[in-house]
Amino acid sequence: MAEEKLKKRAFLSSQIDLSKFNAKDFEKATDEEKRQQDVMGESTTFFKDGMRRLRKNPLAMASIVVLIIIIAIAIVAPHICPYSYSSIITVDGRRDKGATDLEPMQWSELEAQYMEKTGKKLFPHIFGTDSMGRDYFIRVVYGTRVSLLVGIVAAVMVLIIGLIYGSIAGYFGGTVDLIMMRIVDVIYSLPDMLIIILLSVVLQERLTPLIKGTSLAKLGANMISMFIVFALLYWVGMARLVRGQILQIKNNEYVLAAKSIGTPNGRILRKHIIPNCLSIIIITTALQIPSAIFTESYLSFIGLGVSLPLTSLGSLANDARAAMQTYPLRLVIPAVVISLIVLAFNLLGDGLRDAFDTKLN
Repeated sequence: MAEEKLKKRAFLSSQIDLSKFNAKDFEKATDEEKRQQDVMGESTTFFKDGMRRLRKNPLAMASIVVLIIIIAIAIVAPHICPYSYSSIITVDGRRDKGATDLEPMQWSELEAQYMEKTGKKLFPHIFGTDSMGRDYFIRVVYGTRVSLLVGIVAAVMVLIIGLIYGSIAGYFGGTVDLIMMRIVDVIYSLPDMLIIILLSVVLQERLTPLIKGTSLAKLGANMISMFIVFALLYWVGMARLVRGQILQIKNNEYVLAAKSIGTPNGRILRKHIIPNCLSIIIITTALQIPSAIFTESYLSFIGLGVSLPLTSLGSLANDARAAMQTYPLRLVIPAVVISLIVLAFNLLGDGLRDAFDTKLN
């Protein structure tokens, strides 16, 4: 009886007997069928799917490697290099007057005599020294720190202000949206660089007496005024993009369902609308960092950037202009570092856009 049941099951089974077919009877799947199989594959989250596509972008991954190397050097180098970014080089407690304008990997006469006398090896001046006898490598490292800090802080400020402003304008709409977006249009119509320079000059004069003797004095009036300028002007692009996304999303069925059961507006924004705007938020924030770094470098180059004794890549390039023909490396090194950082962040932003913007896939 059991054998008959097995035979019946085998007879009525929907499985294909592959022994009746040859390899020639099967055709390779087309590209469309492969794409359909990818769509029907295992479920994944939005972030994981975006990161999977990002890892397939060689330029984006190369930019991540470059940024990791630059950030690692900026963090680790001050703990290894014994020189200070603001102090003149000393040898055995004495100021070394001959340590000015040294070439890369070169020691002064006093340092050479000290090494010959004691047998100790001094840390080399990797990028040489400047006209005041300060190690140029450590100054470039600290300048990179300041430029990266400005870029990241400015991007966070733009993210917070633009996200809140754009969310309110897009979600409530009507008169609220009309008034808020007219304010954005007015700010957009202002010449950015001219307003930045004027605000920096005015705020610098006002802030200097206010921060004197406080912990903010270490940052300097120029740095604080720069952050204020970013907070006043640079968020409008983020606000416009977020508003546009919310105008498309807020009429979807799941948002209307949340409204119909009495869900508060704040919860609808946090749980249902803003998570669906993550792609544009991530992309805009990533692209804001190089823009802020370039603006800071430009302001520092014209003398409106960070205050002494702090330094940035732009101020280093500005200081190197006087000796550009005699010591061109002093201008080339900070310029190359600025270019690497800005290019890496731009390529990373493009990679994030390709990976997380679902309309492009």
